[in-house]
Amino acid sequence: MPPPVFRFAPSPNGYLHLGHAYSALLNFDLARASGGRFLLRIEDIDRARSRPDYEAAIYEDLAWLGIVWETPVRRQSDHLGLYRDAVERLAADGLAYPAFESRAEIARMIEQSPRQPWPRDPDGSPLYPGAAAALSPQQRDAKVQAGEPFVLRLDSRVACRRAGALVWEEEGCGPSGETGSVAARPEAWGDVVLARKETPTSYHLSVVIDDALQGITHVVRGQDLFWATSVHRLLQQLLGLPAPVYRHHGLLRGEDGRKLSKSEQAVSLRALRDEGATPQNIREMIGLP
Repeated sequence: MPPPVFRFAPSPNGYLHLGHAYSALLNFDLARASGGRFLLRIEDIDRARSRPDYEAAIYEDLAWLGIVWETPVRRQSDHLGLYRDAVERLAADGLAYPAFESRAEIARMIEQSPRQPWPRDPDGSPLYPGAAAALSPQQRDAKVQAGEPFVLRLDSRVACRRAGALVWEEEGCGPSGETGSVAARPEAWGDVVLARKETPTSYHLSVVIDDALQGITHVVRGQDLFWATSVHRLLQQLLGLPAPVYRHHGLLRGEDGRKLSKSEQAVSLRALRDEGATPQNIREMIGLP
């Protein structure tokens, strides 16, 4: 039986903080304890925010923590054609369609809708109204040919009907204690974006493709992505990809109760290192032996 395969997949859009250290070290420890493999992946599809110096800092911080990974490291920006092929396959199967509204137009459509309160996804964002799904193929083609900007969205109703009931195996737990065999609820996310004009993929699409191609058997990540697994299971089913075992862990939070994040300027590992922290201190801070 092949060894289990774990991965840590940060985005190079800022410096790593204690929350990243927890996820990276947990994956690394689980890989070592099980005699498995540990892979590092750089998720840099957001070219506007990704920077080479942040990527270099990721390698430096992880090495300082004592983490060793296999090489070469997979960088998503090197495989955009692969993701584009998957999107085109979904579109050809009638599972994706172009949507032309801007974010401001979508917000205005929701505000003016008589259906209030407007439904929201598990992350709290309003669901896409679905106006473009009602356009005929001829109308969509005319808009594309006219050069109107668009994103490609998953037709969730068609996709869910075709995929049927889905579950995933959860070795951790969800926000409300969900564990074991968890029923996926992809319909709760509506018609998610699969690709944009400037980026031929999205997080949801690229992560399931990468996990399959890298042979990831165990996905260990934060609880903030627990219900996003529903979308991932749907895409895995539609694309004929294997489903790994999932383990969602609790999130490290600041004094204000919010999860640590780059956008909230969480203290970086390199800042803690400059202040004299050791790798053992970091383990003590995040509660790992």
